[in-house]
Amino acid sequence: MVKVFLSLALLALVSKESCSKKKEGGLPTCIQARIDSIKALPKWNPPARVDEYSYQGGIVYLFSAPCCDQYHTAYDSDCNYVCAPSGGMTGKGDRKCLDFAAEAKLVRMVWRDER
Repeated sequence: MVKVFLSLALLALVSKESCSKKKEGGLPTCIQARIDSIKALPKWNPPARVDEYSYQGGIVYLFSAPCCDQYHTAYDSDCNYVCAPSGGMTGKGDRKCLDFAAEAKLVRMVWRDER
């Protein structure tokens, strides 16, 4: 579990530099880098998933949590932390975007770990 957190923290620092660039297909390179770091870890249960949402006039990418009682985290197109709309001990996330379920519109599933 500690390895997962350290890997994700390291990724956040490394990928921040290239976040504003987009890969072919419109996915920001920093979001792809986060996905690539998850692929380097053992498969999560439930499997990792990234969904793209339209929220508060922009696009956010919602990353599932690696396990129980952890936040599902949303990042903007520059990989800035937006909020955790769900997960955690209460299931209500960090309470910074309580309107997410009602206001966010799913655009597409970006990636799901099918290993």
